Amino acid sequence: MSAVTAMRGTGAPAQGPPTGLGHRLRLGVMDTLTMTRRELLIWFRVPAYIFFTIIQPIMFVLLFRYVFGGAIPVKVPGGYVSYLMPGIIGQSAAFASFGTAIALARQIQKGVIDRFRSMPIARSAVLTGRLLSDSLRLTLTVLVILGVGYAVGFRFQNGWVPAILMMLLGIALGVVVCCISAYVGLAIRDEESVGSFGLVWLFPLTFVSSAFVTISTMPGWLQAFAKNQPISIVIEEMRSLALGGPLALHAWQSVVWLVGILVVFIPLSVRAYRRV
Repeated sequence: MSAVTAMRGTGAPAQGPPTGLGHRLRLGVMDTLTMTRRELLIWFRVPAYIFFTIIQPIMFVLLFRYVFGGAIPVKVPGGYVSYLMPGIIGQSAAFASFGTAIALARQIQKGVIDRFRSMPIARSAVLTGRLLSDSLRLTLTVLVILGVGYAVGFRFQNGWVPAILMMLLGIALGVVVCCISAYVGLAIRDEESVGSFGLVWLFPLTFVSSAFVTISTMPGWLQAFAKNQPISIVIEEMRSLALGGPLALHAWQSVVWLVGILVVFIPLSVRAYRRV
């Protein structure tokens, strides 16, 4: 139908559905929120997810605080529990975020991603909804860890503003690992293989770091790696924010690492999603 024909009988052009950029963005946001709600409902209804994102970090706090804490000397205000808590938050954020890879691989195997792509929703909503739900879960996990930490003797030594910044930095670390995990899950696509691969790269990064012990106690050949890998750098900045200490060096290094990883893995994740 031509524009002239559409005007007949009404005196005005026919009005079709809105197609502007603002309308598309609004629909994309709504689709993202819908996918976020879906992911959160799954999380609440599957006890295993709750265990690994909340109960497991609590177990790590208690284990290191009361089993290993007496054997690991550190020179920080508040003793080993103050040294430990930023490390536990960093480790828990990394491990909890890798669930993104397993979930996406499972959805690919079961055909869920294909069903999503056949629906009239924004394609980006599958990934952005997943990342938003993971961010909310990470926030809850960090708050639970800090609550347990306070119960076993941890205290912020540097004020509330640095404390909030420390929590935000821990969540940012988790979101960055989510982006890596999204690419791994979309690229490998097999749930068991993804789970095994997560152990290969996450365990060295989290345990060969300053999360649980001071780097100076490690062999000399290992210290260079431990000092300069992203988990250690972010945890050291979190520790300085929580306990007081120099902030500038590890602050800009943390930003460079986190932004650099996002710049690399967001395009890779989008490309892998398009090829599913």
